[in-house]
Amino acid sequence: MSPQDFERLIADVTTQIAGRPLDDALDTWLNATWPNGSSTFAALENACREGIAQGWMCQREAGGLRYGRVLKPLPATHGFSVDVVQMKDLAGPHHTHPHGEIDLIMPITPGATFDGRPAGWCVYGPGSAHRPTVAHGEALVLYLLPQGAIEFTPAPA
Repeated sequence: MSPQDFERLIADVTTQIAGRPLDDALDTWLNATWPNGSSTFAALENACREGIAQGWMCQREAGGLRYGRVLKPLPATHGFSVDVVQMKDLAGPHHTHPHGEIDLIMPITPGATFDGRPAGWCVYGPGSAHRPTVAHGEALVLYLLPQGAIEFTPAPA
């Protein structure tokens, strides 16, 4: 798996979601179209694991997180950036999603969850915010961000 192969794989996904509202309907559609166990889910999960093993993905580490921006927003990815994070039983930094966020949750530990969700897709709408949390083990999370927009913010009191 090369970075170019990964970009093509992501472009196959973003072709299907470009221009759609980031909402509950998209969340439902993604989980019905490419659920855990589907060939697309498996291809994305394998690509992330290979990219990490090859050293070009999740190159940074801080506070127990391995992470990195894999792709900037590109025409080929329909303006979505791609970040991949590896977390184990912790909460990451609080942030907002000016244009929304689409997450692919890939547990490494069986039963691990991301923001309480099991393996699969999770969609946050524009203006949403959270402190991304992996519980019950370790997981990889792939983030698709429209226009690469993310704002790290202090957690609300």
